[in-house]
Amino acid sequence: MSEIRSFTVAPDDDGIRLDRWFKRHLPDTSFTTVAKWARTGQLRVDGARATPGDRIAAGQMLRLPPPEPVQVAGKPKRERPPLSEDEIAFAREMVIHQDAQAFVLNKPPGLATQGGTKTTQHVDGLLDALQYDNEGRPKLVHRLDKDTSGALLVARTARAAAFFAKTFSGRSAKKVYWALIVGVPSIEDGMIDLPLAKQPGTGGEKMHVDEAEGMPSRSRYRVIERAGNAAAWVELTPYTGRTHQLRVHMAAIGHPIVGDGKYGGPAAFLTGGISRKMHLHSRRIAVDHPDGGTIDVEAELPQHFAESLAQLGFDQMLGNMMPIDEPAPPTKAEQKVRAKQHAKSVRKERKGERRNRGSEPAPWRGKPARPGGKKPSPKKR
Repeated sequence: MSEIRSFTVAPDDDGIRLDRWFKRHLPDTSFTTVAKWARTGQLRVDGARATPGDRIAAGQMLRLPPPEPVQVAGKPKRERPPLSEDEIAFAREMVIHQDAQAFVLNKPPGLATQGGTKTTQHVDGLLDALQYDNEGRPKLVHRLDKDTSGALLVARTARAAAFFAKTFSGRSAKKVYWALIVGVPSIEDGMIDLPLAKQPGTGGEKMHVDEAEGMPSRSRYRVIERAGNAAAWVELTPYTGRTHQLRVHMAAIGHPIVGDGKYGGPAAFLTGGISRKMHLHSRRIAVDHPDGGTIDVEAELPQHFAESLAQLGFDQMLGNMMPIDEPAPPTKAEQKVRAKQHAKSVRKERKGERRNRGSEPAPWRGKPARPGGKKPSPKKR
């Protein structure tokens, strides 16, 4: 008969909910089973009864009953095949930054970030090569399109993954892209503010500008150098994280990214021997580090992009000399939210001041009374 099981909460799991701990470490244990253990008192944290919603701390001891027998139904769970030596070497060659909490990879064009229908080769499938001696498998934090190259952040621990997820959702992570576009914008430093939505009839595979129902989407572009009126090399900064955002925005203003036939059609390709591959590269990523400080890494261009810049007479040093991008100015909606928050805080402060004034004793304007409440006797002359 199986015995009672004990686990010590690791530092990476400090502060998470108990049900989240099960998803990380015992994913085959259903929530129904965990809830039953809690209801019957079999689930304990440091000897005390616990519920799935309780938060746990590093060093605490979890006590669990023996695992329940699993009834196999349907197809067995498919395990990832072991990586070949070439795949392991390829995965490790992509690493351009490594520390205890994260990797930054320089993803080549043509390699998907995650698997899907008919997609068997992808970054996620190669992450076993980067596990080394860590207990957990590295985790993707964000993604790049298959044909987009460049810096891709990967978390090495569960704690780092949760930290980076909050950073990306809060838009404090800085991502800078380089792109080669068709034509030259009339404004060299512009903000594109166009809402985006999934295009009907494409199964979610394509996005489009939708003023009525689209999600707010903002991108900034800055021209680095131009080749007459035929093409321009630009720096792109997304301030929101919509699917294909930079590609749709540039095509929407009439300057599709070179090689992006999906959104630019035939007009997205240049003549003169310029590569027909996508010319969109995640040049730099800067993000707060879970242990303090920042991760700030630049990824070198893929060969086809570098050759296109050289063929058009562009100097890569000019891209590196671009001034640091300033934060995006707030939108009207953001300004309204901030104004409401400020007005609310002011009202709260004033309310507190009135309450404090009401609790203070009124100032005494006469002479102090003697002990016992008697009035002071008049002075003798």
